[in-house]
Amino acid sequence: MTTRHGGKILADRLALHGVDRVFSVPGESFLAALDGLYDHDIQNVVCRQEGGAAMMAEADAKLTGRPGVLFVTRGPGATNASSGLHVAMHDATPMVVFVGQVPLAHRDRGVFQEVNYRALFGPLVKWVAEVERTDRLAEYIDRAFRLASSGRPGPVVLALPEDVLSAETAAPGATIAAAPRSGVEDSAIAETIDILTSAERPMILLGGSVWGAGDGARAGELAQRLGAPLAVTFRRQDFVDNDHPNYAGDLGVGMNPALGRRLSQADAVLLLGAELNDITTQEFTLIDAQDPPAIVQVSPDPDTSSRVYPARVAITARPSHLLNDLLTHLPYVPSHDRGAAAARAEYEAWQDPQETPGAVKLEEVILWLRDHAGPETILTNGAGNYAAFLHRYYRWRQRGTQLAPTSGSMGYGLPAAVAAKLRHPERTVVCLAGDGCLQMTIQELSTARQHGADIIVIIANNGRYGTIRMHQEKHYPGRVSGTELFNPDYVQLASAYGGTGHRITETEAFGPAFEVARQGGLHLIELVLDTKMLSTTKSLSG
Repeated sequence: MTTRHGGKILADRLALHGVDRVFSVPGESFLAALDGLYDHDIQNVVCRQEGGAAMMAEADAKLTGRPGVLFVTRGPGATNASSGLHVAMHDATPMVVFVGQVPLAHRDRGVFQEVNYRALFGPLVKWVAEVERTDRLAEYIDRAFRLASSGRPGPVVLALPEDVLSAETAAPGATIAAAPRSGVEDSAIAETIDILTSAERPMILLGGSVWGAGDGARAGELAQRLGAPLAVTFRRQDFVDNDHPNYAGDLGVGMNPALGRRLSQADAVLLLGAELNDITTQEFTLIDAQDPPAIVQVSPDPDTSSRVYPARVAITARPSHLLNDLLTHLPYVPSHDRGAAAARAEYEAWQDPQETPGAVKLEEVILWLRDHAGPETILTNGAGNYAAFLHRYYRWRQRGTQLAPTSGSMGYGLPAAVAAKLRHPERTVVCLAGDGCLQMTIQELSTARQHGADIIVIIANNGRYGTIRMHQEKHYPGRVSGTELFNPDYVQLASAYGGTGHRITETEAFGPAFEVARQGGLHLIELVLDTKMLSTTKSLSG
């Protein structure tokens, strides 16, 4: 009988699930797993802090559609990683997280770095378990991958006691369970078509995470046949070509007021993976819960349907399944216009730049990127008022080119860019980050250099936490507290990491610097912004 230690069983199982890359910060609690990975071609991207590693795994999952895999050690390693798990849970991103745990022999004695992971991660993830027997390790791993991807995807956590992981047992079989399938009833298709074709002001809203490369084009075709405007939820702008004539923008933070009015006036709304949450509806003010429009909600998870607003038709399926059925039954002849042309005109007007103070205009920088970066360029960002300029003025043309946290997590952009460059080394990858946002995970520049991820980092530097300062000045004018920042010399910092730095003090210098940066190597492009331009509502509202 062939026996293997738990770490080898774990690595073998990852290979069976098609895992080609994991992210980690090493720890003595999972040495057996590191030993198991030694015998495989699975790349282990070693990061500098567990929060950054978790965000890399989450971003990689967004790009592949498969669960991102993360290894962290017990105690502080696990708690550091929780920020990335929060992103994955809110963004519905599949992840499998392995956490080293104290030996079973010492559990519940309060030993070094011991944590009850069921209690810690229970509210943060889809499922958390602790493996107590080596011979059941494969069973738990298979279940973790299945749950991470099923229904509404999300992160799952497996705690691996050190003695369980190092013990030997018989090698498990190599059979992997098939993913469950679901169908859409004909009656639901007929009712959906009746609602959408009889409406005077229909709207289609795309969101969620279970979207394939061709789903956006099919959604655009559906919108054209219905003559309806097509919008997306917060930070899902790459789901459809933004140049599509029916595309009307995003219902996110800092949304176009005209688009918000269209949602409030719609008499039928098709939600394809999307949810009518606080962001989409501006704190639930755009739709009257007592008198909502006719809502058709399509979601892979039945628990997300009718959470706030009652759906007329609720379908448990992936958006692609319904899109195929609707396009099969709807006429090929485009419908008469029912708001699409006007909504598109409002979107294009919203992209007219509103001038901000200072010699470097962030709105002009984003417009330059829109027109010159190229459709395959991947853009990442974290949280901050700087991101509102990206959302408003940029146009995404391809699925998988926007990586941003719907949870509003700072520090996400840099690790996400590293993961994106490792997954697509042939493409230009740009991280846009505020000076506060970047410094939360800036140590991952070291990870980028170690693994050859030649990314471009554009730093919106205004010397403060701009979003918080905006709210502070609104609610407590003249009483500045806790929002000022000290910044390093980013040109010297880039050099210290073996890269190149560019300090931009006037808008016209940005384009040439970017053209140099995209030739290769690590580049930091610092935009020296007016100290007030990111901390005033005027620059965001237009």
